[in-house]
Amino acid sequence: MKKSASFIVITTFISAIFLGAILLSLPISTTSGSISPADALFTATSAVTVTGLIVEDTPTYFTFFGQMVILILFQFGGVGFMTFSTLMILLIGKSISLQDKFIIENDFTAGGYKNLKDLVKKIFLLTFGLEFLGAVVLYFQFSDLDPNKRLFSSVFHSISAFCNAGFSTFSNSFENYADNTGVNITLILLIILGGIGFLVLNDVYMFFTGKIRKFSRFSLHTKLVLISSGLLVVLGFAVILGEELIHKGGDLPLGKQILTALFQSVSARTAGFNTMDLGTLTTGSIYIMIILMTIGASPGSTGGGVKTSSISIAVAYVRARLRNNKKVDLFYRNIPSHTIEKAFLVIIISFIVITVSFLFIASFEEDFKLSELLFETVSAFGTVGLSMGITAKLSMGSRIVLMITMFIGRIGPLTLLLALSRRESRGTYNYPEENIMIG
Repeated sequence: MKKSASFIVITTFISAIFLGAILLSLPISTTSGSISPADALFTATSAVTVTGLIVEDTPTYFTFFGQMVILILFQFGGVGFMTFSTLMILLIGKSISLQDKFIIENDFTAGGYKNLKDLVKKIFLLTFGLEFLGAVVLYFQFSDLDPNKRLFSSVFHSISAFCNAGFSTFSNSFENYADNTGVNITLILLIILGGIGFLVLNDVYMFFTGKIRKFSRFSLHTKLVLISSGLLVVLGFAVILGEELIHKGGDLPLGKQILTALFQSVSARTAGFNTMDLGTLTTGSIYIMIILMTIGASPGSTGGGVKTSSISIAVAYVRARLRNNKKVDLFYRNIPSHTIEKAFLVIIISFIVITVSFLFIASFEEDFKLSELLFETVSAFGTVGLSMGITAKLSMGSRIVLMITMFIGRIGPLTLLLALSRRESRGTYNYPEENIMIG
């Protein structure tokens, strides 16, 4: 029986999680020689879904072998389980249906590639090339580290940043490097490049190599992602700078205030690193970070979330209706109705998943603020990994909900589109119309 692409994706994804959990359960993986099956499964799920939520401190609890397992898991999840699954199909000689091929190419390239083999090859070259460059730069920045840890920390954090994984070999993430401009800028660039998606990354590459000379020559998808991503970074930066650093005051230099706010705005999208204590956030900062985590990265990227394109199309739709325009347009291009429907469908399904998960966790936990629980839930769905320090304190029931939420957040929209595209039409029926009061 021929298996669909969605089936292969899900089974590959689940297999990677359980394999990772088994490897993390080995005595060689932890400093104590043992880890509970539940903690091993949670860590593996968080790594493969490139989330970064942890129940055990990565640098102190896991050995070098254990940290290598975690690195391989989030590298797998970051490059994209769909990419790996597609490569596996090609290697074993199985054919891909035209429907699966269209969906795969649409998710990763918006229809820009005609050859899936070339697509996979380019994704791997760009990914490993950027991760290598990031590791080299970080190596020179981590001059304060022990020589034995310097190289591994550089590679680990470069891959973690590009994959938007949020795992770190530092117990307090990058709080000790809050004023290190080189480390901050390198991580910011890796996070952004990993989060904009491979089509946009390819277009940016061609721009810098001179193959694309003007912004107007970019595809509509690239324009939309770059502008929406830029606006979200500026919005988050402005709110966090105002709320945390200026409104609350303090004696930090202005340069460090600006760098910290910029880093946290970029990281909140899906990366999960932090250079400030999240347990002291103001209400305004919590709110804007929840919004950023919900929106997340862009299609075909290493990050999760609702995605920038879905939100952008929804905003464009509202703008068109307020102007009484029948067509939704962006950059002098009309958006097809089926694309608008998919965008709203992804947003609605995402809202339902977050709401249901939050209600379950809130019913299990009584010792935490609702804002902390909502922050944790959205962080899991958006595969962000930021936490206000409560992950390890949550009950087993809440951890199970978080694992399911991370899983849905990573594969949900793609799997949903695959499922919808395969559903056979049950026919169109014309019924009498009747109005409903709205608003």
